[in-house]
Amino acid sequence: VCAQLGGGSMGAMLALPPGTGPHQVGCTDVMVGHTRQGLFLRLFYPCLPRAGAAEPLWIPRYEYCGGLADVTLGRRWCSALLSIAIGSCKVPVSWNGPFKPRSNGYPLIIFSHGLGAFRTLYSSVCTELASWGFVVAALEHRDHSAATTYFCPAEAGTEEWIPFQRVPQGQKEFYFRNKQVHQRAQECVRALRLFQGIAGGKSVPNLLHQDWDLSVLKDSLDLTKVAVMGHSFGGVTAVLALVKEPSFRCAVALDAWMFPLENVLYPEVAKPVLFVNTEKFQTPESIAKMKRLSSRNSQTRIVTVLGTVHEDQTDFAFLPGKLFSRVFGKRGTLEPHKALAITSRAALAFLQRHLKLEEQFGQWDELLEGVRDSVVPDAPFCRSHL
Repeated sequence: VCAQLGGGSMGAMLALPPGTGPHQVGCTDVMVGHTRQGLFLRLFYPCLPRAGAAEPLWIPRYEYCGGLADVTLGRRWCSALLSIAIGSCKVPVSWNGPFKPRSNGYPLIIFSHGLGAFRTLYSSVCTELASWGFVVAALEHRDHSAATTYFCPAEAGTEEWIPFQRVPQGQKEFYFRNKQVHQRAQECVRALRLFQGIAGGKSVPNLLHQDWDLSVLKDSLDLTKVAVMGHSFGGVTAVLALVKEPSFRCAVALDAWMFPLENVLYPEVAKPVLFVNTEKFQTPESIAKMKRLSSRNSQTRIVTVLGTVHEDQTDFAFLPGKLFSRVFGKRGTLEPHKALAITSRAALAFLQRHLKLEEQFGQWDELLEGVRDSVVPDAPFCRSHL
């Protein structure tokens, strides 16, 4: 695999799509607190146009290539080749672009990444949502489920890295993952507290010293309209966050990995959830858990996007076919831009309904019923390939 990754033709071949909504999108990184109990996130937001705006790197630092090589290929020494293949790819947003104020406030989405991912690997869906008028905070979790991450202790100029951790030998996977999902959901709640503090006028120093002041958000967030969203491990994190925090009005769970959530919590999920599944990932057990939630709340929806695989809901969908299949195996048959449009439009229609937004997203309501090309209601029962 590694030899094939390093081919000269592989350089900078990821082409992430810009947002299709009416707003230009800006992006900045935020780190608060000098301990693991702080927060690290990438913020996507509507911004003002700026000539010659710089674009951020998709893989923010070389260390993330090492983490990715370890998680996806099981070979950390591939990181240099991975860096050559994807290290120079950019996200089509304005880095630290000037925030576009809005007097009635933007709704907020807290986004949780999947196992072995990190804050930038869902840039396509986060950019799309921000382009339609959302502030999206993509967390980087510190529960050892990120490919790698770090925090900055109080000693000037130091960093402490938190590596990806596999299930320790002799430990039951459920107990290991269950502890992680609770920490992740707690981080989602802490992220919401951060924005509540900013909206209340609290001064929040960003340890990363970006040329971007968080106080610009103060009068432009509507914190009565907050949702939580995530993919895979992040999907079940979003479901649990609904239990932990009443301010989250609804959740969007992309191909949720339901395994880590304990059974006693299912009756606690009273708010609506939109489950957008891919065709090949889910198991009957997982679908049964989703259906338990839909039997509790008639507004919960389960839809499946045909022709998609689990990774199609990440930015990896936009890697060229050869590189994708070398790293992940078989890719979906649905064109990735189309898959992203279906997923984001279904999410927008759902968010309009449950955050009570006055937008035009109702035009995509039928996606929530599994109507339209490439979408079906519920889940076609096929055995998972995992």
